[in-house]
Amino acid sequence: MTAVQIIFLLTAAVSLGAAIMVVTTRNLVHAALYLILTLFGVAVLFVLLNAGFFAVVQVVIYIGAISILMIFAIMLTRRVMQDIGPATNPGWWLSAILSVVLFGGLTWMLSSWSGFTTPLPAMPPGIEPLEQLGQALVSPQYYVLPFELASVLLLAALIGAITIAWEGR
Repeated sequence: MTAVQIIFLLTAAVSLGAAIMVVTTRNLVHAALYLILTLFGVAVLFVLLNAGFFAVVQVVIYIGAISILMIFAIMLTRRVMQDIGPATNPGWWLSAILSVVLFGGLTWMLSSWSGFTTPLPAMPPGIEPLEQLGQALVSPQYYVLPFELASVLLLAALIGAITIAWEGR
């Protein structure tokens, strides 16, 4: 086994374990911290795939912005959280069975797909994919509107968290 394969397996195991902890831990702050660990594991996987741009985007946007915003929202609304009963659904076992069946079905479907064995076509010379992506992100014809809508949504969530935290005063 090569060093890259060992790093991949360790990173995948840590990311999977942290993702499981995100949905099973009872403390919201700990869940947000496990989410940061999971997203960092995904960034490491991007590095292993030689996709440095996506690794940096993963760290800057997801870990640096969204996760920190979630932690601020959790801490601002912490005072209004109350224990209202059990946090698990009594029919959790049905969801677990459906998840395993869905995972098995997707694995079977993708194992018979020829896309895993076909190599990617070579990029034509003179085409810079990162340059095209950068132009698409700031171009009014492509993705500038979804990014602006996402920023307004995140701002509204932050204002809502501050409003909820402020009501008792």
